[in-house]
Amino acid sequence: MDSTAAGTTTTSTSPYMAAARGETPQHTPVWFMRQAGRSLPEYRELRSGTTMLEACTNPEMTCEITLQPVQRYDVDAAVFFSDIVVPLAAVGIDIDIVPGTGPVLNQPFRTEADLERLRNLDPCDIPYITEAIGLATKELGDKPLIGFAGAPYTLASYLIEGGPSRDYLNTKTMMRNNPDLWNRLLNKLAAICGEFLRVQVEAGASAIQLFDSWAGSLSKADFRTYALPYAAQAMMSVSESTPRTYFGVGTSHLLESMRDTGASVIGVDWRTTLDEAAERLPGTVLQGNLDPTVPFADTDIMLQEADKVLQAGQAAPGHIFNLGHGVHPTTNPDQLKRLVDHIHETTRR
Repeated sequence: MDSTAAGTTTTSTSPYMAAARGETPQHTPVWFMRQAGRSLPEYRELRSGTTMLEACTNPEMTCEITLQPVQRYDVDAAVFFSDIVVPLAAVGIDIDIVPGTGPVLNQPFRTEADLERLRNLDPCDIPYITEAIGLATKELGDKPLIGFAGAPYTLASYLIEGGPSRDYLNTKTMMRNNPDLWNRLLNKLAAICGEFLRVQVEAGASAIQLFDSWAGSLSKADFRTYALPYAAQAMMSVSESTPRTYFGVGTSHLLESMRDTGASVIGVDWRTTLDEAAERLPGTVLQGNLDPTVPFADTDIMLQEADKVLQAGQAAPGHIFNLGHGVHPTTNPDQLKRLVDHIHETTRR
């Protein structure tokens, strides 16, 4: 099956797919980044005693976690449960996901010799991804599955820093002092990222999202030089007929450049209103962008804030409701269910 065919298996009745293509959906679709995760008690129970990477490489567990928020919230799309560093681990990089910290690398990438540790990703490296997606899409029916990957710049920052960073000092030093090494590293990561996306679409994912979590740490000029070309390269691994979303945190200054990645949908964080984003990105479908802390407010306040997002989203040719980043681990699931029900009820056409 080619990626184009696999990416169009979901019927046109899907509100998510309609909105992502700039068509008129039955209602404004909604899903949440990190909707399958620590905020769900059933997730914590299932994950008990397993590491993150163990969960990501167990097809049955991955499938169940992917489906949990669809079953609880009735969101309009499932997002595949995985982690951005899974393809790095799959090609032999010694990386761990430390609870409360994130990805940690004992031997950061700093020299030419380190490039030898990074080989191409082969579909045979990730059979558990194909199997899990097959299981999930069989259960989802008409609801689409969103595949995802971490963008090359964000992956590079983890490899070079050895873990999360506040200033990305080593990353930015490499890209300025050794642009040739940077280019070779990012090209390798773009190929790995692109293959990871392609495998997911070929296995049955109907759309993809590229997470460039740390792109906001770059100036516009640096983003266009050191990150955008590689994100675009990864995005090109998936057919244009498959809705492709690009998202980063703190990227208000990059919105126009983000569209140049080849994305058909731009994820907007909570710092920029959607009507402003629509003015800056005419003709572009937008995703977002309720502040992730709003579900901690009283229900009536949360719904009022959601209505503001829905109103602002009308300025775009298509709007997919989401948070402006991921679901906070201590979010009350009942609040998210109320939020989904409200969006469906108030926007039904």
